Amino acid sequence: MRIDLRSTAPDVYRALGSLEKYIRSSGLPAATIDLLYLRISQLNGCAYCVDLHSADLKKLGEDDRRVWGVAAWRESPFYTPAERAALALAEEGTLLPGGEGVSDAVWAEAAAHYPQELLAALVATIAQMNAMNRLGVINRLSPQP
Repeated sequence: MRIDLRSTAPDVYRALGSLEKYIRSSGLPAATIDLLYLRISQLNGCAYCVDLHSADLKKLGEDDRRVWGVAAWRESPFYTPAERAALALAEEGTLLPGGEGVSDAVWAEAAAHYPQELLAALVATIAQMNAMNRLGVINRLSPQP
């Protein structure tokens, strides 16, 4: 680890912790949140977060195939239409394809499954994990063997 932000700049984690409390109390299912966290972490190459959120999904009682399959969620039959819409939004919100951001089609599909309050929570979830991944990757956090 390059820098221990928890001790050097604890307000960073306190601020992100406040956002996490909002997300967890938003009404989004915990499994959806952690599936998004896992997929975003895979896309960002954050080994620490991939390990952490895989374990979180297992603690929720998720089937191994849903945990492992999230890397290929489009081809896997293990996700609900709402989860698929959220995963598509998370991918486009993370990768920002073509420099244009989230497509209208992906947004419309998410909006078909989630009311405005939960769409706001999905956007916050995507932003939260991207921020956490940046902290993890920049600081070279890695899971403990």
